[in-house]
Amino acid sequence: MMNAPLRCVCLVVATAALTSCSRPQPPAPPTPRVTVGCPQVATVTNWDEYPGHLETVEMVELQPRVSGYIESIHFQDGAEVKAGDLLFVIDPKPYQADLERAQAERQRAETRSELARNDLKRAESLRGTRAISDEELDSRGKAAREAEAALASARAAESVALLNLDYTRIKAPISGQIGRRLLTVGNLVQGGGGMPATVLATLLTVDPIYCYFDANERAFLRYRSTGQAGNGLGQKDSSLPCELGLDSEDGYPHQGRVDFFDNHVDKHTGTIRMRGVFANPDRALVPGLFARVRVPAGPPVQALLIPDVAVSSDQGRKFVYVVNPQSVVEARPIKADRRHGTMWSVLGGLTKEDRIVINGLLMLQPGVKVQVTDGVPGAPAPQARP
Repeated sequence: MMNAPLRCVCLVVATAALTSCSRPQPPAPPTPRVTVGCPQVATVTNWDEYPGHLETVEMVELQPRVSGYIESIHFQDGAEVKAGDLLFVIDPKPYQADLERAQAERQRAETRSELARNDLKRAESLRGTRAISDEELDSRGKAAREAEAALASARAAESVALLNLDYTRIKAPISGQIGRRLLTVGNLVQGGGGMPATVLATLLTVDPIYCYFDANERAFLRYRSTGQAGNGLGQKDSSLPCELGLDSEDGYPHQGRVDFFDNHVDKHTGTIRMRGVFANPDRALVPGLFARVRVPAGPPVQALLIPDVAVSSDQGRKFVYVVNPQSVVEARPIKADRRHGTMWSVLGGLTKEDRIVINGLLMLQPGVKVQVTDGVPGAPAPQARP
């Protein structure tokens, strides 16, 4: 009986020891703090975006019309030239000699033609006195006509020689930017004729400039139904504006207009070739570059906008976190339409009274209670373009 109190004391001491060795319970996690904002209603323009490539409006490969040695070059590589500017000079001395020979032949033909006409006049005056036979008269008439034909041939040869001499001075047929010279002074060039002509340089226009891109048939039918694509395929001077941006540029800083729709839809790809024309006063647009082009999908419309930082994705489906009146987070699926700068337009799933989380999304889970801070929903809403 004396051992019972002793056992009780041991049990109390053991229980106290175990209690003192157990880990303390961690404190409850703090309530997440989030920033919320309401969707905005604004007037926006929906855009169709396409990849495109830049091409020059006009391009000329400079080739000589006559053969010879290059005597001089009158431009700097890459310079801009005007139509009519002298670019190359081919040694003109052989062609000057041909011209002088042709001029001499023409003068001799003129003399012979004048002599033949005088002989014919004398023969006609003697015909009444029968001092000349009909055979002789007929012979002199034919000689006069032959002399006239020889004179016409000599004049044509002189014109050809004059043209060939003029062709030794190669001038710019259009205004634009010229490339590098492909041959230097002293090289022999081959003119047009039986052999392919030598290419001397390339000249192309730089302002304005074209951008070609392909639109799907649904987009084209939408453009046509709204009257933006003219009356049909191939219509030019449409009222369809477009914007362009290069890979190194933010946004679409270049304004242009669609001036051409192809005359058929490609049956293999279901697309139609379109062309935008853009002013290029600062020469920022270079033929051959790839570009981003966008075309308005329709007139400006009212849209519900939310910041893109608030939009999350789950296996391709987009959703946002919404805070209910009890400050509890809900995952709300949305139907996102298009991106407008830093904003998304939403077609369904939200109202303008909903409070969406725009900051503090990292640790959120549906059903979590949060501490709410009101905020501004991202960047200002974009304005519709005129």
